Amino acid sequence: MYAIQPSPPPKKPQHPRRRLSRRSQVRVRPRPNHRAIALETTAKILTNLVLSACAVSALLQILPHQRAANEKWREIQAEVDQTQARVERQQEEFSRYFDPQQAQSIMQENGNRIDPRQRQIVWLDDGQMTADELELPPSYYAEVEE
Repeated sequence: MYAIQPSPPPKKPQHPRRRLSRRSQVRVRPRPNHRAIALETTAKILTNLVLSACAVSALLQILPHQRAANEKWREIQAEVDQTQARVERQQEEFSRYFDPQQAQSIMQENGNRIDPRQRQIVWLDDGQMTADELELPPSYYAEVEE
């Protein structure tokens, strides 16, 4: 009844893991190749110098064109200002010619006829003849009345 039970097979002894020393745990990094780093840095510097030279060259070529364009713009602006002044003057003249209140004076300016109601004014300097001494020929009065 009470039988002795066989014991389980013995476990294989586990070997304790070996701990690596600190020296073996630190990985050895390869030393940087200074020559390769120097070549890479030199290549970068040369590339930047070439790009800078190209940029400066482009700016030197653009500057004369920009100055010429500014000069042309100034000339055109001066012409526009002159034209604007002329247009304003002609607009004023146009509105004056079509103003009915000034029609009489415009006809006198453009024609030889003078309004009969208008009197002629003669300016005399000191020492010249007075208006009474100045006698106009009768033909002048006939022309004025026409």
